[in-house]
Amino acid sequence: VQLQASGGGLVQAGGSLRLSCVSSGGISGISVMAWYRQAPGKQRELVATIGTRGSIRFADSVKGRFTISRDSAKNTLYLQMNMLKPEDTAVYYCNVQDLGVLPSRNYWGQGTLVTVSS
Repeated sequence: VQLQASGGGLVQAGGSLRLSCVSSGGISGISVMAWYRQAPGKQRELVATIGTRGSIRFADSVKGRFTISRDSAKNTLYLQMNMLKPEDTAVYYCNVQDLGVLPSRNYWGQGTLVTVSS
């Protein structure tokens, strides 16, 4: 399984970006997909998750600004980021936890850089 993230770039504060993460397939029907980010000098942190049945969680820092969605037919995960702030600057990684296999498997994309200028 390979995950290909894209959509990062440079944007001014207050702007928007949409990240995409395409899976090469091979993931069972029971999975949790997520976006993480890692800012320079900081640990990787969870941004948002979405379960197979659509359950969603967000980090407090992005609630009300970011939305997460998945298109199972296209094997694609999205992160719509609005009202971006300089503190959102980070490398964003997509992640898939495949819970339909034993043992469960964890996959990571290569990361896409988001830079928000003030």
